Amino acid sequence: MAGQQFDVIVIGAGAAGLMCAAQAGYRGRRVLLLDHAKQAGKKILISGGGRCNFTNMDVEPSNYLCSNEHFVKSALSRYTQWDFLSLIAKYEIAYHERDFGQLFCDDSAKDIVRLLMGECNEAGVKVQLRTEITNVTKTDSGFEVQTSGLNYQCESVVIATGGLSMPKLGATPFGYKVAEQFGLTVLPTRAGLVPFTLHDHDKAIYADLSGVSLPIRVESKDGTSFPADMLFTHRGLSGPSILQISNYWLPGEAVSIDLLPHIDLKQELDNLKQQSSNQSLKNTLAQWLPKRFIEALIESKQLVDKPIKQLQHKDLDNTIATIHQWQVKPNGTEGYRTAEVTLGGVDTNQLSSKTMECKSVKGLYFIGEVTDVTGWLGGYNFQWAWACGWACGQDC
Repeated sequence: MAGQQFDVIVIGAGAAGLMCAAQAGYRGRRVLLLDHAKQAGKKILISGGGRCNFTNMDVEPSNYLCSNEHFVKSALSRYTQWDFLSLIAKYEIAYHERDFGQLFCDDSAKDIVRLLMGECNEAGVKVQLRTEITNVTKTDSGFEVQTSGLNYQCESVVIATGGLSMPKLGATPFGYKVAEQFGLTVLPTRAGLVPFTLHDHDKAIYADLSGVSLPIRVESKDGTSFPADMLFTHRGLSGPSILQISNYWLPGEAVSIDLLPHIDLKQELDNLKQQSSNQSLKNTLAQWLPKRFIEALIESKQLVDKPIKQLQHKDLDNTIATIHQWQVKPNGTEGYRTAEVTLGGVDTNQLSSKTMECKSVKGLYFIGEVTDVTGWLGGYNFQWAWACGWACGQDC
């Protein structure tokens, strides 16, 4: 069945798609925004514990992983966190700053969806949900988008369908399939910003620690490191530091964890040894670390519990190495089920960094998580969505 003609059809009513649709609408383009979900911005609504970490006070290209390291620079410099904060002010959304410059809604992530839907409404965008898109084909005058209902014609198509993370929210590989259909390379994908699972023998050692959190610094094999909290779970390790480092971890590698990043353990133990302290190593370390954790390290023979004055040089060296460079080799990750983002995706070398348009197919654009751009935890992925959606909306 034939449908209406539009100037632009945006497929995917997530953060990037909503931003792009509104921007194109403000340019006077007739815009149709399609999504198979019942609700726009589903991933926004659950983000940040329902408060949405919508941007960060300090955004740099170095906060992003992309095979083309220069790709993010243009869009990020043209639509900044301050530009999005002016939208936050327009809609009178109360927000607060947390650690590492992260900005969250005071009330609810619903405020961000209200803002984006308000922008689309003001810009005259037609938003159509519960619509399954079955095919996108090139025509002489542009594209035809076939859906479970009508077929629509347009000059420009924007693919903003996201990655594979959180399939329960409706994530699909649709965007990758469209890219491949038009001859684009899709770089291998994997779960990012995701908890680690541990091997069975490690799980048994740390089983009683589920729910325990501590401030650490974690480092990957490539030397990337993050200071933030780590959380023991019943299956492995989570918390902001672990989610961050998961983007830089590859299967089979170990990560190195400084369990006391703010304490010079060598100095502390040397001082106690000079005092000929009878205090046990376990009780000494329990001043700074959870006692249950120290006991697990002792029971698994990673540490030797003796009075401090009896510790030999090799005992001291081993203790310092274990605490400041604790080695953990994950079994894997929790996968797309709980991952906040998808690493990899449409190769950005095939897209214009200024407009997000495909270099080989005029009128075809890819934005958001479907592309090979992944930000750190802390509002960076949303800022990329706003920036690339804005950039695309100026051109499509």
